Amino acid sequence: MSVLYHILLLYEGDLFVGATKTIEITLSNLLKARFPYLYIQTWEEDRILSVIRNVATNEELIKTPRSLFTWRLTTGLVDSQGEIVSNSSNHQQQALQALDYLMKYDGPCIAVMQDFHIYFGGKGKLPDVEVIRKLRDMILTMKHSFHPKNIFFTSPFLNLPDDLQKDVTIVDFKLPTNKEIMAVLDEMIAINEQSGRISINLQPEDKERLSKAALGLTLSEAENAFARAMVEDGILDADDVQVILEEKEQIIKKTGILEFVTSDLKMEDIGGLENLKRWLAKRNKSWLDSAREYGLPAPKGVLITGVPGGGKSLISKAISSMWHLPLLRLDMGKIFSGIVGSSEENMRKAIYTAEAIAPSILWIDEIEKGFSGLNGSGDSGTSSRIFGQFLTWMQEKTAPVFVIATANNISGLPPELMRKGRFDEIFFVDLPTLRERKEILHVHLKKRLTSPRVTGAFNITDEVLQRLADLCDGFVGAEIEQLVIDALFEAYANDRPVLYEDFERAIQNTVPLSITQAEQIRSIREWANVRAVTATPKEDIEPYTAQPKGEPEKANDIRFTRGGRTIDF
Repeated sequence: MSVLYHILLLYEGDLFVGATKTIEITLSNLLKARFPYLYIQTWEEDRILSVIRNVATNEELIKTPRSLFTWRLTTGLVDSQGEIVSNSSNHQQQALQALDYLMKYDGPCIAVMQDFHIYFGGKGKLPDVEVIRKLRDMILTMKHSFHPKNIFFTSPFLNLPDDLQKDVTIVDFKLPTNKEIMAVLDEMIAINEQSGRISINLQPEDKERLSKAALGLTLSEAENAFARAMVEDGILDADDVQVILEEKEQIIKKTGILEFVTSDLKMEDIGGLENLKRWLAKRNKSWLDSAREYGLPAPKGVLITGVPGGGKSLISKAISSMWHLPLLRLDMGKIFSGIVGSSEENMRKAIYTAEAIAPSILWIDEIEKGFSGLNGSGDSGTSSRIFGQFLTWMQEKTAPVFVIATANNISGLPPELMRKGRFDEIFFVDLPTLRERKEILHVHLKKRLTSPRVTGAFNITDEVLQRLADLCDGFVGAEIEQLVIDALFEAYANDRPVLYEDFERAIQNTVPLSITQAEQIRSIREWANVRAVTATPKEDIEPYTAQPKGEPEKANDIRFTRGGRTIDF
């Protein structure tokens, strides 16, 4: 007997009373009210069959217990004892004969028709008119029959012909709850304790992390993920969250809209931005039950704006590592499609997927490009509809999906996106300060200077970092990384260890964005002064001039102070 089957049997006990009570009450009320046709979209056939079986036989839920029949194209109509009562080699006749048998059955019954949507048409195929007509003919008979009868249609896809739109009731059957997944994990741990083959090293909080990480998976997928985590190294511990996230990656790949971003980037690999890092660190674990004890909601998200190359994308990737949550990148280009109406459906699909595997992080890079031109009429209002759909979800979402959006040109964003309630906070990433430049230099030098042949007599000392940081005043993080690479290329081309002079030369040969885009940076800072919080802590902030040190003053030299409200977190 598989673990999953054993867990499903527990539905008949008290373990899942709280978790399944809502769906059981919903189904029992619909059955008692004699709704003839109920449609449930789900991949979990065994799980929904277990719930329906419990409702059909539980006199506390339904006054008249009912016989349960199941139908599949491969088996025909099968009764609760596993006996085939109706079957045919002709596909159409098989469906018609099964429906005839149910109508003639002398007693209350429920039939679960699995993948019956094949007769409903769709995707270029016409519906089977004879089967559809048969279903419509049966409606009044089922409603007024002395013996109550109901038919469930279960399928991974929602597919209804227009003829049945008014006669079929769609029932929402959600993916397993955290409590259900926790029960699977507990059962697998209990079974392992009998054999002792796997070492279990989990605290209560670790178990909650594992079960929360598996949200969005079916019970079968969760069981497979936990089993894989156990056998990979013979240990089940908190680090196995990563294995669960890898299983979730399969779900994302199948959507074709969202991208599952894997990164080993850590917060300590990013120099500076300590204010933003502290804000994020305080919200770590906020989706766990322990946060509910403080009455805290899951954070909605954060908008990060600032100069290009300042580390906005890097810190977005590092959040996933800090929080141990899957990072999903939403490509707005994949949302928009040439088929009328498909863009809106793509956005709904992306949102549904992000919520299905929650808790998760949804990353929208350069969001201003995706929502630009909202006032134009070139796309017949598609952009405006998608934007409104996204805003409504941002405001009303209850699933723990943390949205992190980055933007270079903040003026291109509509004001309604930035009002309170959409994002928890708006952070401004400025040009790095002296202390931040030293940290960025140290990160990249330490990362690349690993070979004694390359390092030679060059040592990463505080004095060297200070001098280089002074020289690259006005450089963004991406430019600092590139100057380190340029210096190493110089040493590589001459087949010698790197020298301090190589870094000086690389700095002198670089014209930073603070010079080429001084006006744009000044505009961004003016906007951020009253609308955003600086990602740099107050103690690190220093006045900045756009003229790099070591160069002569110019008459048209542009000077401006740093932008963003200075709030410490």
